[in-house]
Amino acid sequence: MADLTVPVAGAAPPARRRRKIQFQAIIATIPMIGIAISVFFVAILFTIYWSFTKSGMFPGWVWVGLRQYEILWNTNNWQIAVSNIWFFGAMSLVINLIVGFLLAVFMDQNIRQESLFRSIFLYPFAMSLYVTGLAWQWILDPNLGLQVAVRSWGWTDFQFAPLGDPKQAMIGLILGGTWQGAGVTMAILLAGVRGVDQEIWKAAKIDGIPTWKTYLYIVIPMMRGAIATTLVLQLTGIIRTFDLVVSMTGGGPGIATWMPAMYVINAIQSKLNVGQGSAAATMMLAPIAVLLFIRAIVSWWNKRSAGMNVS
Repeated sequence: MADLTVPVAGAAPPARRRRKIQFQAIIATIPMIGIAISVFFVAILFTIYWSFTKSGMFPGWVWVGLRQYEILWNTNNWQIAVSNIWFFGAMSLVINLIVGFLLAVFMDQNIRQESLFRSIFLYPFAMSLYVTGLAWQWILDPNLGLQVAVRSWGWTDFQFAPLGDPKQAMIGLILGGTWQGAGVTMAILLAGVRGVDQEIWKAAKIDGIPTWKTYLYIVIPMMRGAIATTLVLQLTGIIRTFDLVVSMTGGGPGIATWMPAMYVINAIQSKLNVGQGSAAATMMLAPIAVLLFIRAIVSWWNKRSAGMNVS
């Protein structure tokens, strides 16, 4: 005889219980949402407003229009900071993409202990930028790190201490940033590489196309979504390089490695100029907002493409 399950008297239906749990979760998140709105969004709005005022040591309300922005873009320190972030960003993007793609190709060769190599390559990304900066400061220290090690191996004339040279200090920052970000680039691009249909690989082999040409001329053009995601993530990370710079160079030698975030802090804390610091912070906010918008479009496009492929 079939076993029949008799519902317990008074028990709520599963759908009703789920709705109750969802309602409780919404109620529980209201304080967090309220704090986020008040702390982040309201603070951003006030920062933008103060950038148009004559604020000194304390926020003020005397409207001066675009005067703070005129002063900002005529300041040598700000121009150096902007040129540094552009140079760091361009070089980091190119090197990260190249290194990440080469690592992805290496991982795609069905190597042994793939999970071990994946963990090794991704480990730096789990570290904070500040810790990464400290590690590379020690590595590039002429009295402790790479230079001492190479000289102890017999190459006594070897010199590589970029952090002490104003013309080479940015190279040290790029090395640290690449080491920290190449692993996650590898993971994203590896997913894109393995998303290529195996029939394409078979057709390339039948046509006698070398493997490197297959990757370069066939696989890479098919990875537009993965590459776009990588670019957006890297650009977002480049803008927040403050921790890396502070821990590696402190903005030096001199102001050779100054970044926009350092200008903001210096304007507010050292020069006691809230208006000028707010103007610089607003200029930093603009590209971040654009990148978040692009990231949302890329995410929407990837979901749309996935839906079209399924249908």
